[in-house]
Amino acid sequence: MARVSEGPHAFFRLGPAESGKAQCFALQRGEVHRRFDPANHRPEIREKLVRLASHETVTLGSITRLCYRYPTFYGFDYQASGILVLKGENIGREGDLVVREDPSYISEDIHTRFPRTQLEEGDLIVSVRGEVGKVGLIPMELAGSNINANTIRIALHDRVKTEEFLPAFIWLYLNSEVGQMLIRQFIAGGVQETITAPELLEVRIPRFDIGHQRTIVATLDAARSERRAKQAEADELLAGLDNYLLDILDLNLPPRHEQKVFAVTRGAAPTRFDPHFHLPAFAQNQRMLATNGGEPLGNIATFSKKVWKPEKHDAPTFRYIEISSVDRDTGEAQAVETLVAEAPSRARMAVHTGDIIVSLTRPHHGSIAQITPALDGCVASTGFSVIRNAEESRVLSDYLWCILRSKMCLTQMLQRASGGNYPAITEPELAKVLIPIPTMDIQNTIAAEARRRRDESRRLRAEADSGWQAAKLWFEEQLLGPVHK
Repeated sequence: MARVSEGPHAFFRLGPAESGKAQCFALQRGEVHRRFDPANHRPEIREKLVRLASHETVTLGSITRLCYRYPTFYGFDYQASGILVLKGENIGREGDLVVREDPSYISEDIHTRFPRTQLEEGDLIVSVRGEVGKVGLIPMELAGSNINANTIRIALHDRVKTEEFLPAFIWLYLNSEVGQMLIRQFIAGGVQETITAPELLEVRIPRFDIGHQRTIVATLDAARSERRAKQAEADELLAGLDNYLLDILDLNLPPRHEQKVFAVTRGAAPTRFDPHFHLPAFAQNQRMLATNGGEPLGNIATFSKKVWKPEKHDAPTFRYIEISSVDRDTGEAQAVETLVAEAPSRARMAVHTGDIIVSLTRPHHGSIAQITPALDGCVASTGFSVIRNAEESRVLSDYLWCILRSKMCLTQMLQRASGGNYPAITEPELAKVLIPIPTMDIQNTIAAEARRRRDESRRLRAEADSGWQAAKLWFEEQLLGPVHK
């Protein structure tokens, strides 16, 4: 190769790239196998494969008695009870299996027609649509379930499970960064990615002594349990804020009214005739707040209409806050540096310190954040309503943010929302949400307690994530050995 000039007029210059950051790289002809796309020959993948080669490995197919994807269940096949059907969406990002609030079931008759996808304890299931490559491990309590066509069942040989490989070890390995990297080598498709059963069977598994596998599984289980405990503690801190508010505001929440059949008078339904709006539980919440002097949000605050105009922005980028940027647990927003030339059409709401942004879509989920000084001058999505406190002498912004995120207010937002899959609330309806207004001393006390709980929750979550990341790094070192710098 001719020498490359190092002068300022050079067309390009070659230099070492930071590990895992190379955008351009070269391969010898003999190094290209199976696939010709660059993504599957990135240097970081090859580097991990070289390190993994220090262990004896076997293919997943060599230890598997069945790898199968077949059943396609239609809408009319599903019913309210019966045999549980697990889908890709039931597999969390860490491989945890989650049975959601509205699970899918099929009849025993349909279940018996698909024996090869009837799950047993220790089976693995892999998502092949959506977030492709997530791997779940079937525990005893989910044995006997079935899967749909978006999932592949992998059943290990009985001999393998008792003598060679712990299913939990394989599950941890396939969900590790290394395992996911190897799985992604076989994923194909553009708009809709997928992976086939034969390709999954080519993924290589390191052969560790069964005792060492038990140590790895026990160590990761302990780290996972500690993480969950800290996350649960963080959740409890935030969830307990509702009871704290009821106590300090001296509000008595009435017993929950679960009545499904009820009647309302003509005078009680002047604007909305849908049963949802008039549910007794909503009416109870409304009466509690009205009886205790709650005032409509529109009486104590204004809704900002200040619009950001990209053509008048004097910098190449701006900071954008969208609904997904708000942490529902803590009520904190993050801004993403975005090119003005690529500004989304919804990036129009100018926000400033002290503003409160409320998601108008699914408002009861709690995507409600306060604009801190660090976020001053950001641009928010038009999917938010921007509340600007106009009565600081009566209502503190910190208190208003806290009370809007409380169950008593989120329940009102759910009541006043409309729509099916994506219920939304309008600003005129949001303005009718009743806000309890205690003394300034109580407002300050509530705001301080909310901040304390938020900060402690953030600390616990950071500890939980830090411990789990350290455990995953330890696991990778067991697989690949320490990184030599």
